[in-house]
Amino acid sequence: MTAFTGFPSTRGASVPVPDLFFSAVLPQIEDPLELKVIIKLFSVLYHKGGAPRCISDREMLQDTSLRQLLRRKGDPRTFTERLQTALNAATQRGVLLRVRVRIENSVVSWYFFHTDRNRKYVEKLLRGEVTPLRLLELEGIDAQDAKLAVELERPTIFTLYEQNIGLLVPLVAEQLIDAAEHYPHDWIADAFREAADQNKRSWSYIRAILQRWETDGRGQKKNG
Repeated sequence: MTAFTGFPSTRGASVPVPDLFFSAVLPQIEDPLELKVIIKLFSVLYHKGGAPRCISDREMLQDTSLRQLLRRKGDPRTFTERLQTALNAATQRGVLLRVRVRIENSVVSWYFFHTDRNRKYVEKLLRGEVTPLRLLELEGIDAQDAKLAVELERPTIFTLYEQNIGLLVPLVAEQLIDAAEHYPHDWIADAFREAADQNKRSWSYIRAILQRWETDGRGQKKNG
C-alpha cells in the first residue's frame, strides 16, 4: 500500500459537505457502500455544471472510478446491485431525492441531494410544472421527441417533516431516522396526516400517535 502524501493547501481543492451530515447522518450509516456513494456524490455533483445539480443512474453506472470504489472482496453482487443498494439506502434515509422518469419503454432515475432548493424542484417535476427534458439535457441527451413521464415516489420521513412541520434540526433528524427504521412507512405518512388534520403539527404529537398505534393498534382514538 502506497502511503498518502497529504492534502493540498491550495484554494479550490476542497469539496463542501454540510455540517448536518456529520451530526445527523454519518452516525447512522452502517453500510460502507452507502457512505462511499454519498461521499462520491458530494464531489461529483459539486464539480458538475448546470442546474439543477443531479446525476442519473446511467451516468453512475458508466463511472469507472465509482465502479472501483464499490469493489468489495467476497461480495457476490454485481456493481449494479451494490450501487442500487447504496442508492436505495441513501434515498430511504432522506440524504438523496430520487426522480424516476419513464422514457419510452425504460425508466431512468435521477438523484439530487436533499436540499430545500432541490426538494422544491422535485416537487415541481412531480406536479408537472417543469419538464423532465431538462434532466436529459444535463446528461447531454437530445430527446425532444421522446415520450417522457415522471413516476411518483413516496416521500421520505424527512420530506414529510419539512412539508408539515418545518426546518429539520439534528436532534429531530436522529429521532426521524429511528422512527423510519421502526415503523412502517404508511403508518408514518398517516400519522403526519392525522396530526395535520388535528392542526397539531409537532413531532412529539406524531410520535405519540405512532406509539399509540403500536400499543393499542391502528384505528384506536386517543381518550380525552
